[in-house]
Amino acid sequence: MTDGKLHLKRGSSAEGAFSLAITPEQAGWAFSGLRVLELAPGASHGFDSGPDELLVLPLAGGCVVDCDGERFEVTGRDDVFDRVTDFVYVPRDAHAEVTSPGGGRFALPSARARRRLAARYGAAADVPVELRGAGQASRQVNNFCRPDSFEADKLIAVEVLTPGGNWSSWPPHKHDQERPPEETQLEEVYYYEISSGPPQATATEAPDSPGGRTPPPRSIEGVGYQRVYSSGPDRRIDVRAEVRTGDVVLVPYGWHGPSMAAPGYDMYYLNVMAGPGEERAWRFCDDPAHAWVRATWAGQAVDPRLPMTSEVGGAPGGGGAPSVSVEERRR
Repeated sequence: MTDGKLHLKRGSSAEGAFSLAITPEQAGWAFSGLRVLELAPGASHGFDSGPDELLVLPLAGGCVVDCDGERFEVTGRDDVFDRVTDFVYVPRDAHAEVTSPGGGRFALPSARARRRLAARYGAAADVPVELRGAGQASRQVNNFCRPDSFEADKLIAVEVLTPGGNWSSWPPHKHDQERPPEETQLEEVYYYEISSGPPQATATEAPDSPGGRTPPPRSIEGVGYQRVYSSGPDRRIDVRAEVRTGDVVLVPYGWHGPSMAAPGYDMYYLNVMAGPGEERAWRFCDDPAHAWVRATWAGQAVDPRLPMTSEVGGAPGGGGAPSVSVEERRR
């Protein structure tokens, strides 16, 4: 499979109130999904979760979520580079209503679930934050829905923030086989947001327009890059994608990485994973050709620009902030 099937550009999978809508059926697999809901100030949108468990995760803005007779107030954030956010878990076979007084954009990562768990709130202060890698492979990982940090039936989801010029998802790795205890089979969605460059006049604009007025400067849209490639002779895959805000790359199988933040442009991506295993676990193996790189990190410092968020967490009412850890189990 090539870029055209697995790299979905912004707007190419829009559906109604959702600027992005990917179901397992549309992706051609069985478990993982993602929608992005955009709401104008004061707007609401209701939906049925059906066979999927999901999260309401603010990308920009705050909201109120009504589900199973409970109301959850979500503070949210200005944007994905601002802070770690709070969120809400919506179980399968439920109806949810999302209302945003100030408007916003909300990711709904999902997984086809077997069990029905209770709807509940996830506090920003409870999100474990890791600084992974070292040097130019340094990145920040917000583990808000990892198996050891938040209960779900199938869903695994994390956020990764990479400073401009750095590489994430490095060394390349895969999780496309059930090989306990080394590897679990997981389908994966990468959803990207890239910071913009400073406002400036574009090369196509004349210095002065007719009438003596200078056109206003424009922010330059940021770019990043993603690689996915074959992990075996019968699984042919070749993705070399230039990604921008709102783009998605699907990873049904294969080695994936690096995720490259171009110099000058910070990269955010949301990873959504789920698979057929009885155990909800995230285990992966590195491409043997590049696995040696991990050993070089021991003598390098973590990029001083990390953590990237001005607050790594903190719930309304002084709930505190999660600790930031540097772990050897780096993705």
